[in-house]
Amino acid sequence: MRIIRLRLNGDEVQTSCPSHWTLLELVRYQLELTGTKQGCDKGDCGACTVLLDGKPVLACLTLAANAEGKSVTTIEGLMPAHIQAGGTGSDPIQEAFDECGALQCGFCQPGMMLSARALLNEKPAPSREEIHGALSGNLCRCTGYTQIVQAVETAIAKACDKDVPKPAWQTELDNLDKEAN
Repeated sequence: MRIIRLRLNGDEVQTSCPSHWTLLELVRYQLELTGTKQGCDKGDCGACTVLLDGKPVLACLTLAANAEGKSVTTIEGLMPAHIQAGGTGSDPIQEAFDECGALQCGFCQPGMMLSARALLNEKPAPSREEIHGALSGNLCRCTGYTQIVQAVETAIAKACDKDVPKPAWQTELDNLDKEAN
């Protein structure tokens, strides 16, 4: 067993786990934060993405010992961090994912949102190409990525006080209404 001290979602935590455990195992099974998903266990899907000192990492490939003395943010920590920074409600990324219909089965969303949050923390107004690059390590089998990219662009637009793009689902409904009339 190894004792690990880290800052988890803003709270100082001291716990122990076997030396061979990954950060994913520590977060899900020792600390019981199940928002971080266990997908492929080999770094292909991105479902286990967390922020380690603000940078996205694959928790299934990161030894828990590598988090010693560092800050770890899971999906459960996004809203509290946003509120602590002076915001209200959910993190703007979470709000935009909901607004744009980028939530389907939900399995990939925690990793997607954390990858997007890391991008926006580093670059508040990234290009669509940069958004694609930041999300390239996160796989989604449900949405086709259109709503996910649109959610990130919506969060950017709101943060920059620009026109918010209409969600793809709303455009489709509008088109159906036009066809019906």
